[in-house]
Amino acid sequence: MDHHKWRALSHALNRDKKHKFEDYLSAVKDIEAEAQHCYEEPLPKLKKNEFAKIMLLDGCFVIELLRGATEGFKELGYLQDDPIFACSGSLIHSVQRDMIKLENQLPLFVLDKLLGLQLDESEQKGGVAKLVTGFFKTLMPTNEPLTNRDGNQSESPDHGSLHCLDVFRDSLLRTRWNKGRGFWFRVANTWAKLVEPMLQSTMTFAECFEGEQKFERQQLIHCTTELRDAGIDFKERKTACFWDIKFKKGTLEIPRLLIQDGTKSLLLNLIAFEQCHPNRGNKITSYAVFMDNLINSEQDVAYLQSCGIIKNWLGSDAEVAKLFNGLGQEVVFDRSHSYLSGLSKDLNHYYGRTWNTWRASLKHKYFSNPWAFISFLAAVVLLLLTLLQTFYGVYGYYKPR
Repeated sequence: MDHHKWRALSHALNRDKKHKFEDYLSAVKDIEAEAQHCYEEPLPKLKKNEFAKIMLLDGCFVIELLRGATEGFKELGYLQDDPIFACSGSLIHSVQRDMIKLENQLPLFVLDKLLGLQLDESEQKGGVAKLVTGFFKTLMPTNEPLTNRDGNQSESPDHGSLHCLDVFRDSLLRTRWNKGRGFWFRVANTWAKLVEPMLQSTMTFAECFEGEQKFERQQLIHCTTELRDAGIDFKERKTACFWDIKFKKGTLEIPRLLIQDGTKSLLLNLIAFEQCHPNRGNKITSYAVFMDNLINSEQDVAYLQSCGIIKNWLGSDAEVAKLFNGLGQEVVFDRSHSYLSGLSKDLNHYYGRTWNTWRASLKHKYFSNPWAFISFLAAVVLLLLTLLQTFYGVYGYYKPR
């Protein structure tokens, strides 16, 4: 892969008529100390300028991929059959999945600095973030492109993001409902995003002594098959926000989720990011744990597919079930601070009602098809006729004409 990284740097330098290799290296050295502080684990001892060269090489490689996906690799000087720098390249999808991994992230300000040099613009904050949404669009778990999610393509998707994975996560969580809102609404929305993680990570004095009530709120929800047996209906929710789950009047509405080769890697890395940065919230983790609870078997997957909630491009139903069952392993997660905690409590409360189970059993057993309904209706009519016959027989005995 180093060979392709040097090729990317060479192409970038050939297109840039104003800057040389030394200019790029000098620019990275100016922010080298800040970049080193972005890594939690101590870096190995490197030779002079070695760290700056690594940042430059990796950074140019990433930018070439991001720009190529948006502007076109041919326009950047690459051949149509290039194995890496082409939309149909044999390795492009593998590289894409590697770039979404948490351990492979580069600081966003380093990428912005290098992009600014390439475009000969000193200030490029947010420039890389706009490119990220285009490059990772094939990993989207919904049908709608990232760039159209909030109805404002001119607005930068960089809201203090740390790296490309953070940008992608933020784009996933942005909604359409702020379309057309004014400046003060966006200010309030930004403050809400800052306050929400603090509320999630704060446990009040009263919560420490809730005991049984707190256990109930953290309780696991039941799987799809068991919820169906309790009379809960499933329905596809028409929204681009895959995490926007609703439960009302006995119906659980879940947006469609596309399952493909990169879905597991994407969700695992988003969960790992939230585990490492609890101040960013836990919405993806909450969603993954909820779906893990809902799916226990391939039968659960098959039913959710029939409802339009899951679109399986991965393989068998068993593979999808295995994917979700592996997401929640070794995850530190307090369900009482999940955005789905209230919904889970309502589900469990509905599940606990005996009448709902009886009604569902009656519906599945006698009203699942026309023949079963006709047999049930015939039995009811026969029972009524028998009761009437018995009544008139007794009545005629005590009150003869």
